[in-house]
Amino acid sequence: MRYNGAPSHTEGRFLAAPQLAQLLPDLSTSRPVYRHLADAIRMLVLDGRIVLHVKLPAERELAVSLNLSRATVTAAYDLLRESGYARSRRGSGTWTALPDGNRRASVSRWLTPENAAIDLTIAAPGLSLDVMREALTRGSILLAEHAGTSGYHPFGLRELRSLVADRYTRRGLPTRPEQILITSGAQQALMLLIGALCRPGDRVMVENPSYPNALEGIRRARLRTVPVPVTDDGWDGEVMQATLRQVVPRMAYLIPDFHNPVGCLMPVDQRSRLLRATRASGTWLAVDETFTDMALDVPTPSPFASHASPQEADHVISIGSMSKSHWGGLRIGWLRATPQLIEELGRLRVTVDMAGSVLDQLVAVTLLEHDDVLLPARISEIRQQRSALMTALAAHLPQWSTRWPSGGLSAWVDLGEPIATALAQRALSHGVRIESGTRFGPDPGTFEHRLRIPYTLPAVQLDEAVRRLAAALHEGTPLAMATARPHWSARKPGPAAAGTKPAQ
Repeated sequence: MRYNGAPSHTEGRFLAAPQLAQLLPDLSTSRPVYRHLADAIRMLVLDGRIVLHVKLPAERELAVSLNLSRATVTAAYDLLRESGYARSRRGSGTWTALPDGNRRASVSRWLTPENAAIDLTIAAPGLSLDVMREALTRGSILLAEHAGTSGYHPFGLRELRSLVADRYTRRGLPTRPEQILITSGAQQALMLLIGALCRPGDRVMVENPSYPNALEGIRRARLRTVPVPVTDDGWDGEVMQATLRQVVPRMAYLIPDFHNPVGCLMPVDQRSRLLRATRASGTWLAVDETFTDMALDVPTPSPFASHASPQEADHVISIGSMSKSHWGGLRIGWLRATPQLIEELGRLRVTVDMAGSVLDQLVAVTLLEHDDVLLPARISEIRQQRSALMTALAAHLPQWSTRWPSGGLSAWVDLGEPIATALAQRALSHGVRIESGTRFGPDPGTFEHRLRIPYTLPAVQLDEAVRRLAAALHEGTPLAMATARPHWSARKPGPAAAGTKPAQ
């Protein structure tokens, strides 16, 4: 897919007929053709492969590219308009849209704190009691050394900054402690970056789908998101580079390592091209690497910034966290950038949060010092839980589809029909809390046919959760809201598939 035209977030972008034709399936055996064409375009919009408010090709041009009659394309566009997936203005063309009632909904709004449902809304693991006790004991001993100080360390404890810097150095990116700022989780790291580098109205290139809390933070900062699609097959590098040239966003926020929620891993050559493109456009590149340690079937990826030349490195900021690899309750995250930017971010941090908890940072020091033992055990546990989830999906919901994730903490499941919000609501009465895929889209209403299902709970709970989802799906009135696409079973890629796109 290629976006052309004026650099605008909404109606300045249009999709040329040959490029839309490349995205569409073979329609030669479909009857009636106009209905299948409309349904194919609708699913491209729902799947985020065509973003909202993009101008569709003129009817005559698309008819030529598809070797169809203009009347067929006109009928398809009419059907899209009737169903709310397109809107037209006389003399201006036809634009992608969503039905008025298709709005973002969050399961968390429907729950009380006392709700005891199996929680599939959070992709973060717990920490074993024995590990926590040992870390707290060691941290408490170290705390005595800091008790006589003010306890304010806006840049983070020196020993923790050194440990984080050493981790980057060992993975191929030489780093000094002065390049590290310890934050209260990755979310604070991103918000500090936004506060320091962006102003209201600036454009930020984001993936479609992406991490919901990051998207919400960007929106609350009154920044304009410029979505680029991420599919089960990964990123379209040409679309990203074209967007950088045409829109020239102030910042790009990306999750290249076991993407949340899709799960794919960005290839090295694509990283190098993206570094050159962001350098050329003058775009700050915020790289969220919170899932990097969760490499289950492939080697741990090198830091994104390690692929940058000296001229490219200054505009790359790495975001890390212990929430996925250790425990989110510690609220330990960090930023890696130039010492000059770290100084600026540290001064900004003091205005919103004087400093992080000394005890939490000392516990983090203890955990990081034992990573050679703790991480392999964590990876083994997550592998078992991933297998349990995928086995349960194949057994109880074989009509759903998902790739076998090579890393990360969740599966991005295709339900085959746009029922995610309705299913999430019904699942509550069956004791399962889960977010609709719509929560992960920059535009409300997309990914209505998707669920993100984390595998961070014990295997028994995951199997029970899937059983309950299946019961909710088959209970009472069918949830189908539109014509379903062909179904296929959850699968693990075989050797041929893995050779092309390794276990994404």
